[in-house]
Amino acid sequence: MLTNIKIQDIADQKILISDLTDDDLFEFCKIANQRYRDGSPIISDEDYDFIYIQELSKRLPEHPFLQKIESENEGFSEEKIKLPKKMLSTDKAYSWEEINKWLDRVSKFSSEIDYPIADIQIKGTAKLDGFAGYDDGSKLYTRGDGNKGSDISRVFERGLGIFNNSERGQGPGEIVVKRTYFEKHLSNYFEYPRNFQASLIKEKELDSLAIDAINDKAALFVPFTQLPQWLGSIEQFSNQFLDIVGQLESGVDFDIDGVVFEIVNPELKDYMGSNRKFHRWQIAFKENKEKAQVKVISVTAQVGRTGKITPVAELEPTQLSGATIYRATGHHYGLVKEQGLGAGSVIELTRSGLVIPKINKVLKTAEVVIPSNCPSCGCKLSWDADFLMCLNHEKCQEQVIGKIIYFFRILANNDGFGQATIQKLYAEGIRQVSDIYLLNEAKLMSMGFGKKTSHNLINQLIRSRKESIEDWRFLAAFGVQRLGMGNCENLLKNYSIEKIFDLPVKDISNIDGFAEITAELIFDGLTLIKPQYEVLISGGFELEQTLLTTEINQSTSLFNSKKIVFTGTMNESRAKLQKQAKALGANVGKSVSSKTDFLIIGENIGHSKIKDAKTHEVEILTEAEYLKLLNSN
Repeated sequence: MLTNIKIQDIADQKILISDLTDDDLFEFCKIANQRYRDGSPIISDEDYDFIYIQELSKRLPEHPFLQKIESENEGFSEEKIKLPKKMLSTDKAYSWEEINKWLDRVSKFSSEIDYPIADIQIKGTAKLDGFAGYDDGSKLYTRGDGNKGSDISRVFERGLGIFNNSERGQGPGEIVVKRTYFEKHLSNYFEYPRNFQASLIKEKELDSLAIDAINDKAALFVPFTQLPQWLGSIEQFSNQFLDIVGQLESGVDFDIDGVVFEIVNPELKDYMGSNRKFHRWQIAFKENKEKAQVKVISVTAQVGRTGKITPVAELEPTQLSGATIYRATGHHYGLVKEQGLGAGSVIELTRSGLVIPKINKVLKTAEVVIPSNCPSCGCKLSWDADFLMCLNHEKCQEQVIGKIIYFFRILANNDGFGQATIQKLYAEGIRQVSDIYLLNEAKLMSMGFGKKTSHNLINQLIRSRKESIEDWRFLAAFGVQRLGMGNCENLLKNYSIEKIFDLPVKDISNIDGFAEITAELIFDGLTLIKPQYEVLISGGFELEQTLLTTEINQSTSLFNSKKIVFTGTMNESRAKLQKQAKALGANVGKSVSSKTDFLIIGENIGHSKIKDAKTHEVEILTEAEYLKLLNSN
């Protein structure tokens, strides 16, 4: 039996999951689930799903706890009453692959009864994170164990409204509170909306916060039939899956726990039926936020092109979100010292966007080893705030190679100059980009490249000179500190590329967005790259010149000084639209924030930008609406 102290230590991850017995793990899952259902969660829903339940599923896949319906609030004292209709749990999928398996099952069942696949309709709705109930028009029941629940009709007697001012008796739904209302009025009193929602259905008298929420129509019973829906064929569903998910997730002002999809066709639904826990014709998709507790084998140092030393944690091979993870970045050595990241430590690991392994936190510390010398050139390392640096910028092999690789990657108008090619060129004495553009086929062949490879590489160099490229991109490719592509464009809006190398620090710092320290770093960086720039430019590059601010007639533009984000597939070239917007004085961004003024959308848009735009009340325009405004201005 777990003590309260041990339960809290497990929740706080002071006790690692690997140190729990099977019995303790099961008991903790049971307690965590019940506390969540009672409205007083001890861990987040994500941690419950992606750490503890996944571990229980690995260890004890046939455990009865995993097979039964998660009871909705067993803490009521009322006598349990048989529900008018069974309320089962919903099967869950965490990836498109799992959704695809569900579609395969649907297809299999349909073929068994000769039901045409083309006629199958799928409905999608948001999966609300509230208290599930069933309203038969006279009573409101909790879900209970799916067969019997408690009568909580008192919530309607207390004035609880129904979503969209609709009628009673619409069957299953959830008691929820509006997300915006919670954040504004309740977040200082309750950690989660679920904590507050529990107070609405308890037998005790309502407090003033609950009464206010009910009176303000912010606390509601939402019948599932009233939720915004997507309806379409299997083909449409497969082709637009992520967009559908995004549309449904952003379509309600309530906390959600994924998206529910179900088959609409009655004949097929009846045939598919259910098991003891789930309806086979229904599935919930939850974004995969899988986590794992992973042991660190060692921490190795890597050198970047700027001389920054990055700690990389070598890990025990771990399956995470469908991939085997062997390593993850520790970001910088200041963090390594602070967190106690070393050989033998245990970390909580996720995959950011299902791609990049990310260390969330160190759960168990170990002895930290800080390198004193550069692993590439052997020079003594120096601290710059939290960062460990190699200052041997011109002769450190990894820095030199990194800068050349960076140049070709940012230029993005040639092929063939990847890491292997650059390393081979370095071994033959090449130390900077300008040296590469002076090569010919004969010289490359003398370095050990084959005739065909040499011919192709030279053709790529010729291509990169002849293809038109923005001057700000060309400048950014040199990798000057504080001169990323955005700052390069800002600089070249104020001075032509021919003039920037003669600018004093004062003139650079006078540009909006460039502080004095930034200006000094840019001045020093431009001085260092000037010889390379002159060699390269003398060989000829087709540069598209950025329009100077003084040349742009912005005064009458609706979009002057506005922040615009473009997303989706456009009829016009997106690059052309962005360039046009900038010429009108707009600030073109990549992500939507509270500072964004307009989101311009095309086809096949991602759901996150639409969701963010609605959250921040950003004006959304289609490409056609945007161009109409542009032309009428």
